[in-house]
Amino acid sequence: MLTFLGFAMIATFLVLIMLKKMSPIAALVLIPALFCVFAGKGAHLGDYVIDGVGKLAPTAAMLMFAIVYFGVMIDVGLFDPIVKGILRFCKADPMRVVVGTAVLAAIVSLDGDGSTTFMITVSAMYPLYKRLGLSLVVMTGVAATANGVMNTLPWGGPTARAATALKLDAADIFVPMIPALAVGLLSVFVLAYVLGLRERRRVGTLVLPSGAGEEPELVTVGTGAATPAGDGAAAGDGAAVATAAGAGTAVPAAGSGAPASAGDAGEEGFQGLDPQRATLRPRLYWFNAGLTVALLTAMIMELLPIPVLFLLGAALALTVNFPHMPDQKARIAAHADNVLNVAGMVFAAAVFTGVLSGTGMVKHMADWLVGAIPEGMGPHMALVTGLLSLPLTYFMSNDGFYFGVLPVLAEAGAAHGVSPLEIARASLVGQALHMSSPLVPAVYVLVGMAKVEFGDHTRFTVKWAALTCLVVLAAGMVFGII
Repeated sequence: MLTFLGFAMIATFLVLIMLKKMSPIAALVLIPALFCVFAGKGAHLGDYVIDGVGKLAPTAAMLMFAIVYFGVMIDVGLFDPIVKGILRFCKADPMRVVVGTAVLAAIVSLDGDGSTTFMITVSAMYPLYKRLGLSLVVMTGVAATANGVMNTLPWGGPTARAATALKLDAADIFVPMIPALAVGLLSVFVLAYVLGLRERRRVGTLVLPSGAGEEPELVTVGTGAATPAGDGAAAGDGAAVATAAGAGTAVPAAGSGAPASAGDAGEEGFQGLDPQRATLRPRLYWFNAGLTVALLTAMIMELLPIPVLFLLGAALALTVNFPHMPDQKARIAAHADNVLNVAGMVFAAAVFTGVLSGTGMVKHMADWLVGAIPEGMGPHMALVTGLLSLPLTYFMSNDGFYFGVLPVLAEAGAAHGVSPLEIARASLVGQALHMSSPLVPAVYVLVGMAKVEFGDHTRFTVKWAALTCLVVLAAGMVFGII
């Protein structure tokens, strides 16, 4: 009964948000509350929610202060050189923009934190996507999939959980997986290239102004921009124009209609990195860079809990860059929307995870899935684990999968002579899909900052992320890793 209710609850949630019948926050709260009553445990709902909130409170605190910290770093210009470099590479070519998104997300993912990756990637790429009229779900899908592959780094979480659950060395799990993960990351770049070509055909011909005194560079990217935007981007979602970094002018695409200025206030949601903005602190650039490196180093070395590190970092960044109280209040207020949206989503997710765990639905679902494995598949438990990691890490938290399900799979594999190391490596396969799970708080940072509906992101991303996972699994088998 609990097995059926667990799957039904997850399916109901996904269907309602993908059909946009409910907002994610409302669905995360009301649907599990309703199914808790169906399970006959409504009297314990309060205990389940409080327990879920307690477990996710550190994550909410980390995201809140991480948003403030990196928001301040973006305000003061720390990432402007990265943005300019990406823009120089991308020019006005949609294919280069999408590939640049994948490369940037992969590089920033080296810090092991998804929310950090998404904040920096969206802040850098969002203005370009808006100005070129590109589909924003392409940006969120590529960024989430690239981050999912990189999430397997030993300090990213899943590898450490697998090592802890099976009492193995994290290096023994991760290092042999590097070739397969490299193939997976390469497949993300290929995916970005293909999606970029599709956007190039849709958008049309763009003209990118060059520097003063230079001839403008013409980038031929198709035959016209009159086709409707696909995959979640509305037709006419930002005129198909391109701006030079800091040039302050825009040249319309062929057939795109009236020209739009770089400072066009009528384009809803456009957030450019104004090179003359009052919040820039060029004299403090190396202080901010050093503080960020120190913060990420301390996070990787686990000197302090991550929420504490971001809390201290945000306080120090605000105090040094904006010593006057009104300026500090203005910066906090500027990022309050993102903080509230993400924190609210995390605490709403606490209801969902609290009910799943408290009622025993997760355990029953895992036991049912493991029990459904045919006896003849015993010698192939590594392959089975890799395949199961896709739906299981999507429908439950990493903690639930690695500490609840993985030991059972490893025990079943050991009975047929399959090494726990192979099981542990196979368990990492599903991370590209996991990063778009509704139970991952960082994905709400991504869709919130990109102004994309979660349902649109899910519809677009799941198929590509699942394909990436299968590529990693196939590569692992070819290389003899799994």
